[in-house]
Amino acid sequence: MVLSMDRWKGKVAIVTGASAGIGAAIAEQLVEAGLQVAGFARRSERVEELSKKLQGKKGKLFAVKVDMTKEDDILKGFKWVSEKLGPVHILVNNAGLTQQTNLTEGDTEKWKRIFDTNVLGLCIATREAVKIMKANKIDGHIIHINSVAGHTVPNFPGMNVYPASKHAVTALTETLRQEFNHLGLKIKITSISPGGVTTEFLEASNFVTDPKLLEQIKLMPFLKSEDIADSVLYVLSTPPHVQVHELTIKPIGELI
Repeated sequence: MVLSMDRWKGKVAIVTGASAGIGAAIAEQLVEAGLQVAGFARRSERVEELSKKLQGKKGKLFAVKVDMTKEDDILKGFKWVSEKLGPVHILVNNAGLTQQTNLTEGDTEKWKRIFDTNVLGLCIATREAVKIMKANKIDGHIIHINSVAGHTVPNFPGMNVYPASKHAVTALTETLRQEFNHLGLKIKITSISPGGVTTEFLEASNFVTDPKLLEQIKLMPFLKSEDIADSVLYVLSTPPHVQVHELTIKPIGELI
């Protein structure tokens, strides 16, 4: 199998949650591969900072302010991309979060925010990307950044509805593959499920507040954001007839 990113050079990619961590690493590697990348993020100023650092690369990064919990924001983001950059060929649904709560005494608003971001935002963005790909006869690629928690529930305090939201992503990946087959579309769909990754994810979500637990977490083995970005480029590099449906990546020594 020959791996090559050549067919994507100059094409348009959207990466959600592109302001930090995995999303920023994916956006950076896609730009280096020669793509025009729209980075969707609430903190669009951070995407703009990354864009400046990437000046002179083969591609270019554009910051688009989008809150993935708001459908209007997502629709406006796709409209901007279509008008300014052209039709989208690649969508990377990376935006995701968890919140500090639980199931027995849980905060409903926090539950809703998790599902709005991890599930509904992903579905809305996917729908809009597929509309564009169908209208322009593009054999594109949609990638969901899932989690090992989308396949098994980690025995970890405070997981609440997060594993359920990621199990939904696993089901949505297969459901979308079946829909594409039914419709005769050659759009690829891939779920990438990382284990532990060193990012701002836990800190940003206030998921862990116990200092002792945080210290224990720091001693655990972790992947780097760049490892996940590498996996995105790998699945994109496969020939048109090859679809990597699920790719699970764990650091050596991970116990989950």
